[in-house]
Amino acid sequence: TKQHVLMSDREKFLKEKMSYLEPKETELEIRGTYFNVKAPVTGSVTTSDAVVVGFGDGTVRFFRQETEPNIVKAHDGVVLSIATNGENVFTGGEDGKFLKISPNGNVSEIADFNTRWVDSVAAKQDVIACSSGRNVYIWSEGQKKEKSLEHPSTVGGLAFDRNAKRLAVSCYGGVTLWERKERRWKSSRLVWKGSHSKVSFSPDGKYIVTTMQESELHGWRLRDKVDLAMRGYPAKIKSFAWVGDTPYLATGGDHQAICWPFDGKDGPLGREPVCIADCGKQISTFVEPLTGENAVFVGFNDGTVLLSELNQNKNPFVIRNPKGYEISAISISSNRSHILIGDVDGNILWSPLWKN
Repeated sequence: TKQHVLMSDREKFLKEKMSYLEPKETELEIRGTYFNVKAPVTGSVTTSDAVVVGFGDGTVRFFRQETEPNIVKAHDGVVLSIATNGENVFTGGEDGKFLKISPNGNVSEIADFNTRWVDSVAAKQDVIACSSGRNVYIWSEGQKKEKSLEHPSTVGGLAFDRNAKRLAVSCYGGVTLWERKERRWKSSRLVWKGSHSKVSFSPDGKYIVTTMQESELHGWRLRDKVDLAMRGYPAKIKSFAWVGDTPYLATGGDHQAICWPFDGKDGPLGREPVCIADCGKQISTFVEPLTGENAVFVGFNDGTVLLSELNQNKNPFVIRNPKGYEISAISISSNRSHILIGDVDGNILWSPLWKN
């Protein structure tokens, strides 16, 4: 029938368009090294000389060029959260501990909340913070005791702005914005109904954006508290990142990466996102910018990783072929020499990013 012919043409078009997904070993897979830790990768960060990864068995591993990973036993239970100030690494665990791990792997305990998990951690310059339950605890250089800040419900996420002068804390019903004064932290409230988890400031500090349990993003323009509701995702958004100079906010939660423009005085208000790195029926679970480029790595729930420019008309490059497990971490070393890709089955690809 005519309809059948049209459908066949469409399938043929899609097959040709998605031909970049046909499995063949990639250059990064050929020159890289695979590890299997047999524990889920729960997060990763980049310090000045290493990519540091947290795992579901409580270990933390430091990956550096030309050496075997340095293994540190940090927590008794899952590493729930990980952050860095560029030098030291800070982790929160299922065991209720908030730890500092130095570049050489020495572990020191900052706080122990006993049975209460340390769900979120953040670090910027001379300030560090963690959350346990509905409380956030902040340690500032030069202060003898931590500051405790209580919130209306369990904390979903933490983020400092670029200068560590403001701290955004997400929970049910919105975000509490704390401003650092000389002797105290002053709060204001950004309200939006629903459960908010990950939170981030835009690079210029003009916007705050959260991921929500309801499979959408919400944002606020801080100068006038205008709401930005970014909806239409088929799945929960597990990862977002600021990409490029403009910048764009790249997000997972769809069959591709959805990238919202935040340039101009109105950001994404009334504008369409750029959609890149289409992976067919798979859902994107992790996004990570390629530092210094208008490009983003996009990981999917089948283990595929694509690299795409912020251009809808260009096909992405396949970086890692599917292994059947959701991508849960991607990090680039500080000198852009290596990439680390991790998944929920404990598979790690550690590979030189460029040809010699």
